[in-house]
Amino acid sequence: MLAIDTNVIVRYLVADDLDQARRAKALIDGSVVFVATTALLETEWVLRRAVGVAAAETLAALKAFIGLDNVTVEDEAFIAQAFDWAEQGMDFAHALHLAKASDCEAFISFDRDLAKAARKANTLVVREP
Repeated sequence: MLAIDTNVIVRYLVADDLDQARRAKALIDGSVVFVATTALLETEWVLRRAVGVAAAETLAALKAFIGLDNVTVEDEAFIAQAFDWAEQGMDFAHALHLAKASDCEAFISFDRDLAKAARKANTLVVREP
């Protein structure tokens, strides 16, 4: 199994550099690859912020990518939960933070929008320090 970086996933999905996209596609399609949670989080950010892909399209592309038979992700259950919450409108990074913290009594943040989204999704309590 080969662990892959954000830039390999982005090239695979976006093909904005044809040579790198070809190499990323050959590698990913021809190997069993591992995607760390951090790489998935960064890929979501890059697609939305740097490339300009809409949030819904980004989530759909990432779900399809991690659904490939030869792609393995870290913390699959947490990632699935984060995708569910993100599809309900929560920021993906926030959703992932909350999913990973599910065994805690609360998530502490100054972000009131996160607290509101968490209440709406019936997730972990988010409160201010």
